[in-house]
Amino acid sequence: MTRLVLLSAFLAAAGVLAAEVDASRVAGMTGPDAGCWQEYVERSTRLAAADQDALQAEVAAAGLTQALKPPTGGDFRPPDGDDREWFAGAEAGELADAVISFQAPSGGWSKHLGYGKGPRRPGMQWTSQSDPGRPPHYLATFDNGATVREIEFLAAVGDASERADCRAAAVRGLEFILNAQFPNGGWPQVYPLEGGYHDNVTFNDNAMTNVLRLLQRVVEGDPRFAFVSDDQRRRFGAALDRGLDWVIAAQVEVDGRATVWSAQHDPITRKPAAARAFEPASLSGVESAQVLKFLMGLRQPSPELVSCIEKGLAWLEAAEVKGITRAKRDGRTLYVVDAASTEGYWARFYDLTSGRPIFPGKDGVVYESFEAMAAANEDLGYDYYSTQPGSIVRNGQKKWRKRLAELREDASQRVPAASTP
Repeated sequence: MTRLVLLSAFLAAAGVLAAEVDASRVAGMTGPDAGCWQEYVERSTRLAAADQDALQAEVAAAGLTQALKPPTGGDFRPPDGDDREWFAGAEAGELADAVISFQAPSGGWSKHLGYGKGPRRPGMQWTSQSDPGRPPHYLATFDNGATVREIEFLAAVGDASERADCRAAAVRGLEFILNAQFPNGGWPQVYPLEGGYHDNVTFNDNAMTNVLRLLQRVVEGDPRFAFVSDDQRRRFGAALDRGLDWVIAAQVEVDGRATVWSAQHDPITRKPAAARAFEPASLSGVESAQVLKFLMGLRQPSPELVSCIEKGLAWLEAAEVKGITRAKRDGRTLYVVDAASTEGYWARFYDLTSGRPIFPGKDGVVYESFEAMAAANEDLGYDYYSTQPGSIVRNGQKKWRKRLAELREDASQRVPAASTP
């Protein structure tokens, strides 16, 4: 009979209920980094207050009784940055005006903003994710590509049109990323800190991976960021290095063997952490594949990163699931047993101890099979299997092996020959 585990009991037993990062938590810290954490929390508190003070000043100046709620939209997905003609044109310019207007005083952006409906009005919130009078929600975030895509878009417009305001807003966004980085190198999902699972270092929806990829582009000389000064580029490079160190340190070990990453990690302990009821601490198939794809694209990976990649790829290969296929039934995407299927799938969640796929439902229960979870939950919440990691395990790994061989050959040629006595 399929085993059902109450999620709360599951989390308690695993010890993975992450604590938010606040003054009370960092006050008890000791060691050389304690002061850095306290300063980080204090800065977050100051920036959060400054965001709200600026909004309330606008509300008062406009004679409003409360702030206005901005229009909502989908995930911000501008065209590819290589289309210079479009980025130099009127349509991109109008969109840039709206994007700049919604940049929070702290420097980041919220998600799901309706930029297509024009610039932000005075007294309007910077986030559409909370109602006026309620605490701000996702005021500035890396979730769903937010902040990273706005920075990339403004840099592309600034590059194509030479608009100084776009470049200045992009730099403010990059400085926001530096402010948001935890002292040990990770990034929260939301900053200034909001509390709860939003304080976790988040790989879910590629939040932290997107930040690292953006910093890589800046540091490695993407021409759209040619306006970044040498001093700024050095600081962004140092932030990238700290972020990569965090990724290495957070790679989960099970019985002494390195595996991959969880969708969320406690920012201080780096341990896998839970988020929503259907997002338990676990090993992540899809997000970890994206982390590995990014790491394999670094120009000069350190020996530690090479080891991290190799171990992650080995786990990902072993985690492939065969003998199932995707099917549509009554408008739902299901995964059914099919012995004839040759397609490889990866689960979104794997148990931290056994390494087997698990299926958390919105009912707060973790199931051992997709069938049992789908039978008990009409709203599945997630696509619990994906073929996406297959391209990384196969094609991506082939390219990585070729690159690794070239890197090792270059390194051997740089070693000076021993002198003859």
